[in-house]
Amino acid sequence: MQTEKGLAEDLRRIVGPDNLRGATEQDAVEGVEPDFVVEPGSIEEISDLMKLAAREGLAVAPRGGGTKMHIGDPPRRLDLIVSTARMNEVLEHTPGDQIIRLEAGVKLEDLQEHISGSDQMLAIDPPESGATIGGIVAANSSGPRRYRYGTIRDLIIGITVVLHDGTVAKAGGKVVKNVAGYDLSKLFTGSLGTLGVIATANFRLHPRPEAARTVAVEVTEPQQAQAAAQAIVHSQVEATAVELHYDENEKRLAVLLESIPGGIDAKAETTSFLLKQFGEVRTLSDEEVNHLGPLTPPEVVLKIGAPPAELAAVLVAVLGAAERKGLAHPRITGHAGTGVTLVGFSGENEDGAAGFVEEMREIWVRRGGNVTLQRAPLTLKQRVSTWDNGGDYLGLVRRVKEKFDPRGGMNPGRFLGGN
Repeated sequence: MQTEKGLAEDLRRIVGPDNLRGATEQDAVEGVEPDFVVEPGSIEEISDLMKLAAREGLAVAPRGGGTKMHIGDPPRRLDLIVSTARMNEVLEHTPGDQIIRLEAGVKLEDLQEHISGSDQMLAIDPPESGATIGGIVAANSSGPRRYRYGTIRDLIIGITVVLHDGTVAKAGGKVVKNVAGYDLSKLFTGSLGTLGVIATANFRLHPRPEAARTVAVEVTEPQQAQAAAQAIVHSQVEATAVELHYDENEKRLAVLLESIPGGIDAKAETTSFLLKQFGEVRTLSDEEVNHLGPLTPPEVVLKIGAPPAELAAVLVAVLGAAERKGLAHPRITGHAGTGVTLVGFSGENEDGAAGFVEEMREIWVRRGGNVTLQRAPLTLKQRVSTWDNGGDYLGLVRRVKEKFDPRGGMNPGRFLGGN
């Protein structure tokens, strides 16, 4: 590897002097500080950067808005952050086909504003403000609307990526029915920057709903929450989201409904009828809807994936383990219609937190679920890891990593199994 000064000169030649800087503590990824941050402005510049990184044996971490850098284990090493901040152009929008193609650094809120004039939307709602498209794809980040529209993996139809050695690979197309190379798009979705740098992506869009209403039922115990959620899941209501909020202050299942103005009343009436057998039902105000999620994320967030029909069992397991481990007042939220439960709590009791994570994995991984430490202090991650054992999936992850990043230079150690 050449000297730091020589490396800096090579990086400047690629991206220009204004688009390279020395890294600071704020650029550290889970305690590991890189040497440089570069901001390429084109796919060609990303390719040249990756060729240089391969030649010099640099460990590289892609970064968009930085909203998901807390996800994953600490990198084994890190030399260079490749920021997509300058890659922020909408390249093509075809309203008639409901298709959009854009660079990875475009922020989701800017994208939604760009296409709002066509009464269209990208039907995802991850919780992080400032998230970029590349980061959302890399983390497969999603929110409540995944119940109706699926995750980003279901909406992406094309991708351009730059691999560890500078190779530019493309897959998919600009129309929904073109599925050539679709697996590459899915493969990079959720890969957390360990396979290459996402440069552009194509998505199918949906019409913006004209009317919305949120109907909620107050529940008192886990079985009620599960029964209410299942009543909606197995109905003809076609809800957009089925969200659970379960803590010491409120125990509520909220159902987001979207339709045309003439149809929203009937949807709300049917939903209220289905839910009233489980508790008090009311329509939430816009202010209440906007404050359904936590205003600031808890210090520790554990994500449990299990079949929606096992929601009650998840709640019982969480509440029991939290009490035994001395974790006061866990905040439980989640996507009850799709089997995703999020448990948030303070990180003060690290022994208790570690024991809680281990117990949840012992229960739910054995039953075919998954348990991921989405957010946690570094010391807790070092004790219990971000990821569970991965089961049969781990072997596939390793084979894919070996094929796409044989030198191990892309976000090394951050993903499942240390990949």
